[in-house]
Amino acid sequence: MAGGGLGDEVRGTVLAGGEEGFEQARRPWNLAVEQHVLAVVEAADADDVAALVRHASLAGLTIATQPSGHGATGDTDGVILLRTIRLDALDIDPGERIARVGAGVTWGRVLEATGAYGLAGLAGSSPVVTVTGYTLGGGLSWFGRRHGFASQSVRAFDVVDAIGARARVTADSDPDLFWALRGGGGDFAVVTAIEFALHPAPRLYGGRLLWPADQAPAVLDAYRQVTGAAPEELTLWYDLLRFPGAAPMVAVDATFLGDGGDAEALMSPLEKIPGRLSDSRAMLPIARLGSITAEPTDPGPGVTRAELLTGLTDEVAAALLRRPIDPLLSVQLRHLGGALARPSGTPAGRLEEPFALYLFGVPGQDGGAAVRERMRQSTGALVPHSGRKPFTFLAAGESAASAFTPDALARLRALKRARDPRGIFRSDFPVLGVSAGGPEERSDRS
Repeated sequence: MAGGGLGDEVRGTVLAGGEEGFEQARRPWNLAVEQHVLAVVEAADADDVAALVRHASLAGLTIATQPSGHGATGDTDGVILLRTIRLDALDIDPGERIARVGAGVTWGRVLEATGAYGLAGLAGSSPVVTVTGYTLGGGLSWFGRRHGFASQSVRAFDVVDAIGARARVTADSDPDLFWALRGGGGDFAVVTAIEFALHPAPRLYGGRLLWPADQAPAVLDAYRQVTGAAPEELTLWYDLLRFPGAAPMVAVDATFLGDGGDAEALMSPLEKIPGRLSDSRAMLPIARLGSITAEPTDPGPGVTRAELLTGLTDEVAAALLRRPIDPLLSVQLRHLGGALARPSGTPAGRLEEPFALYLFGVPGQDGGAAVRERMRQSTGALVPHSGRKPFTFLAAGESAASAFTPDALARLRALKRARDPRGIFRSDFPVLGVSAGGPEERSDRS
């Protein structure tokens, strides 16, 4: 029986290598990542998750949890891959401004449900990312400048611990684990549901301004001007874009928690730039947040890299624009600051860096070597201006140590050793992994 008798212990689907459907089930969202696993379990409910953990503990196995496969790194050899996409309960209490969602619920479903009440969760740019995976990584939202990390809004986690026991974790019931789960990753327990606060969003204005690439310097100058005085309700992303079969372009994506007229006044330096190809800005229902960047909603291959920038100086701007972005498809600046720069009470602490740089490309026949080299060149030119990386943007081959302060990392590692001493759980970016500039540190069985 697949997984050494596991099929008799859980009610969900259990697939092992060679069985029909296994190849599809093991694939992550990023098809450029090759993921080898011992078996795939699609849990039917939280009791299934508990049964799987107890089985793994007795059998000396390791579990990697991926609701939808976003964030996978390929470090899964010999593990049981747990899919929680069927844990799809969604309950909204508009009076208390609280949402309770299962581990398989996506942000698109949440925003569709909350929009009718003029409320929003702290979602990012993609509607198909699960709330759980996103929040365990901290969650950098369109509305983070106003409300902080998505993880700061969490009120409770439903979890299965390393001995297969179910528990509800709050700041009062288990303050150490609650702290770690609010942005420290999935190394400490399997989260089966999250309860989090919703925020008022009765009016949302947003969309994309698009110009030909020769306006990139002017757009960047205006972007620096607008972000330098932007209130926390306004968030702007600057994008250098190269779509296959199209001329290079430059865009600014925007959201504003308020009226369109106020947003347009704040963005007036951008509106003065001639040659605009399109302008999709409008008052939007919250459910259409994902339409702003129109990211793919189906799996595909990709290579990513991110850095935090301590500023957007003349030198940084010149380095970004020095040469075409080929073979990359996107070079994006995200404006941070605001509430994200204040203490968060989470493993991320506070982001003192006011901008995040996010690079994306599609690997070619060389397996992505050219894309990675271009990323290395791009970020290498910005090394004097770079800080640590956002945990939620870590890529394959990078370490959790790059995302946390030494004190936060030490606290996460101590909790991992205490709560999962046998290494039952393996997250995409283990806290007991390779530290930047330091030795490799692993749990007993990882």
